[in-house]
Amino acid sequence: MQTKIFTLLSVSLVLSMVFTSCSLKPAAWTPTQKPEFIGKTALNEQLSKASKMSISGKFGPEDIVFDGAGNLYCGVHKGETDFSDGQILKLDSMGKVEVYYDSKSWVSGLHFDGAGNLIALSHKEGLLSISPDKKVTVLANKDENNKPFSIPNGIDIASDGKIYFSNTSEIAAYDIKYGRKVILEMKPIGGFYCYDPQTNKVKTLIAGTYFGNGVVISKDESYVLMVETTKYRILKYWLKGEKTGQVETFIDNLPGFPNGISIREDGSYWLGFSTKRTDALDKIHPKIGMKKFVNALPNFLQPKAEKFGMVMNISSEGKILQSLFDTKGIVMPEAGAVKEHNGYLYLGGDVVPHIGKYKLESK
Repeated sequence: MQTKIFTLLSVSLVLSMVFTSCSLKPAAWTPTQKPEFIGKTALNEQLSKASKMSISGKFGPEDIVFDGAGNLYCGVHKGETDFSDGQILKLDSMGKVEVYYDSKSWVSGLHFDGAGNLIALSHKEGLLSISPDKKVTVLANKDENNKPFSIPNGIDIASDGKIYFSNTSEIAAYDIKYGRKVILEMKPIGGFYCYDPQTNKVKTLIAGTYFGNGVVISKDESYVLMVETTKYRILKYWLKGEKTGQVETFIDNLPGFPNGISIREDGSYWLGFSTKRTDALDKIHPKIGMKKFVNALPNFLQPKAEKFGMVMNISSEGKILQSLFDTKGIVMPEAGAVKEHNGYLYLGGDVVPHIGKYKLESK
């Protein structure tokens, strides 16, 4: 009897793996040999000195913004592995937490416009405008080709009011399983967009991106940067000058999975990472069959992201200036979101259960 049960379970497992492997249609990609942590990226434990700010039992402060009064806002989801519901939280200067908007979804992009409206990227409602009196307006939930914003992600707003944002996928909403699939498939889905409040229209700037993520406009507004997480790089889209509309690589072959990006007063950038790169993933990317096999493994056998906090300061020319780490992930198991405010870095991430607050060293 036990033999029959074992046989049935084995057959069931094999059939499940075959079905799951067939559901993945990956592309082969050969990444550049990952760089070592030397020089400006030499390992340290600076981020382990960060303190923790409560977000009342929620998870995933993926983007962090401040209003003129110094209040902090972030989007969160309800469980460490549950992205099906979420809110926008507001933390005052004393750390008191309140629900600013019950979005019923994870909000992974936030920015204030010139009129004081909180512009947000909801995984259920799309691009939103939340007025100071909390009136919510859906600005857009699909592009001009009717492709939905299933995982709207990074956002920034220019001085003329135009909103630049990324969408990781037009196919499905985010959860850990689907995120793993997007990483393994390595296909250009989603895109990079501009919403013009004067015309109320969306324009696609880049059709198809590789896990389009954080977005930031340069200090002189001549270009906008967009992170491509799975390609370990940042793209530059020119907004002005003779290269207007052209796309270049701003920085490539990063040592981790880049996520959120924000600007400093000097025009350089803070870049947050979800975790560092692994040799195992880089080695299977060129092998379609191996990627199908890995995707078909039961969840308990799936590779897990290593707890590894990392942020980098990158110049306006795309050079790494400084790196901060929590290599054991003790305080910051990831640091995908990073925002500087009044001499501190505020840090978050997809599944982090708090906001990290790190005091920058005076120069």
